[in-house]
Parts: sequence; C-alpha cells; structure tokens
Amino acid sequence: MPGCRIGIIARTYSDATQVCVEGESGLLSTFSPAERDGLEWNRSLGEGILKNGSRWTVFTSEKPDSLRGPQFHCLWADELAAWEKNRAAWEQVPFVVRLPWPADQQRAGRIVVSTTPRPVKEIRELLKSPDTAVTGGTSFENWKNLNKLAQAKLEALRGTRLGRQELMAEILDDVPGALWQRANIEKHRLQTAPELSRVVVGVDPAVTAGEDSDETGIVVAGKGVDGRFYVLADRTCRLSPDGWARRTIDAFEEFEGDRVVAEVNQGGDLVEHLLRSASKNMPYKAVRATKGKRTRAEPIAALYEQGKVSHVGTHEKLEDQQCTFTPDGFDGSPDRVDALVWALTELSEGTRVVIR
Repeated sequence: MPGCRIGIIARTYSDATQVCVEGESGLLSTFSPAERDGLEWNRSLGEGILKNGSRWTVFTSEKPDSLRGPQFHCLWADELAAWEKNRAAWEQVPFVVRLPWPADQQRAGRIVVSTTPRPVKEIRELLKSPDTAVTGGTSFENWKNLNKLAQAKLEALRGTRLGRQELMAEILDDVPGALWQRANIEKHRLQTAPELSRVVVGVDPAVTAGEDSDETGIVVAGKGVDGRFYVLADRTCRLSPDGWARRTIDAFEEFEGDRVVAEVNQGGDLVEHLLRSASKNMPYKAVRATKGKRTRAEPIAALYEQGKVSHVGTHEKLEDQQCTFTPDGFDGSPDRVDALVWALTELSEGTRVVIR
C-alpha cells in the first residue's frame, strides 16, 4: 500500500539487516523485478524506500529507547522469544504502531511476530490474547531448501525437546505448581557426562503387561566425581515382566551400573526373582514406598533447584512427566518420575538437601 511506514525490530541490528532484510528469505527477496525498480535500501541508516512512498526502518531490541518517537502503520518483530534481556523494546511496540492506515482511517495497526515459540511471558500473553491470530509451520515443510548435512542434523533432533520446540514449533510450557521446571532442567543440561563414581538403575515395575497397562519406569542415573548427579538414560517400556527385566539388565550393563534399585510394593519378591533370572550376580536393592509420591519426590526436586542435577542429552517423555508432576497429583502413573526418584535417592544418600 502506498505511503506505509513499517518498523522492523530484531534481537540485534545485524539480525535485522542481514536476516530480515538481506537474507535469502528476507524482505528484499520478496520483491519482483518491477517492484525493485526504484527501490532504495540504505544499510547504514537501516532504511528502505519504495517508489510508491512506503518505507521501512530497522531497529534492534538492544536499544529500546530508539523506539521512543518513531511511529508506524505496522511492525514486524522477529524472534521475539529471544528478546528476554531486552523486554523494554517489546513494551514500546504498542506505542509506536499508532498511525491510521492511508486508505482506511479506522483500520487498526498490525504487528507481525515471527519467532520460535519458547514459553516466555511475552509469547504466552500473545497466545492468550483474543486479538492474536496464530499460524505456524515446521522446519520439515522447508526441507527441500536445506542441504543434506543440515537435513541430517535436524533429523537427529526429531523427537527431542529441542527439536519439538525449534523444528516442530511446539510450546513446551510449565504446569503451575509442578515440582520441576523446564528452564531449570535446560539450564544444566549437558551432552556428555563427566567421570562418574557410581551408577544406579531405578525401576518402578508395572503390575500388569496389557496394552493399557502402566509402563515400567527404568531410569539410569549416576553420581559424578564432582559430587553432582547426572540423568543418563530413560529406558521406560511397556513390556512383559521378562521383557522389562531384560531391558533393565541391558541398561545396567550398558552403563556399567553399580546397583539396580527397584520398588517392590506391588510385585514383592517377584521383582527380584525376575531380575535375578536375567542376571544372577547383579547387585540389587529392593525399596518399599512408605511415603507418598510427593514426599519422596520433593527432596529430588530440591536437588534440581539447587543446580545439583544435569540431564545428559534429552529425555523427552521423562521431562514431560517431571514438568507436569504437581503436589496435587498426576494424571496417570508417574512411572518415569518414580524410577528417577528411586535412582537419585539411592545416589544422594548422605547428601544435604535443602527444601525451601
């Protein structure tokens, strides 16, 4: 539309110029040859002018005060979820999108937000607003435009928490009151474990093995020589008793475990019998739950809060279960969380845990 004023804000000034304007899928690439005729783009000023009189100006979220004064008909905010340290810039946006449209004085200004949907405050508020129209897509819809190496790397992330967020555009939000928070797990995540002094496999056996039965929780965790704790693997499954026993032993051998800790409230001596049948000499400890799930889980959640636990790699289903486990209960059986709690409880015996 002739005579429009458009603002473009990105996390940094180089993001705004090199990606939003000049990038392979940037603004300049969208113009036809006829539209490019007479177009002026001044990179140093961050301003583009079309021959119909419309113009755009780029800004960085790092300088929110630069938004005091300019005014626009519409605005593009790129990667808003990455502005966490520069939220003052987003606070200025409603004040700068205030010009009436040239051809329709009653039409409200438009704000377009393109972003990875991280569960930050600004994104949550936008999604709740009745004035927001949401559209999305996955990275796999752009698959044919990526090189083979990029495709392989992205394919490796499919199904991981990072992949669900960055590739599938899922918002992985926290549940109010949950004992674990995703941001905390993410903050301490590692890709490889340091030297470990002890490794334990925690098991929460399922009573039955039908299609609708609970899963058998099997989680491997270790204690590092640095005194911290590391979640190494989630091998939870829905198998027959012989099947989950074999899976437990496989995990024990793969990670060179020191002990298997299994809850026996439901299976009793049968749990040990199954595991001993698969591996006679395996170090084994039976544990019986005498406290509620919440009471058992709180000291382990406190270890996370104190930064003493790292997840090695991504354990999507375990983390989903952790971050929806609230003091009021859990929808279904928290089999993975139970196995995690048993493993870390065994490893952390003698560790001072402060519960606030």
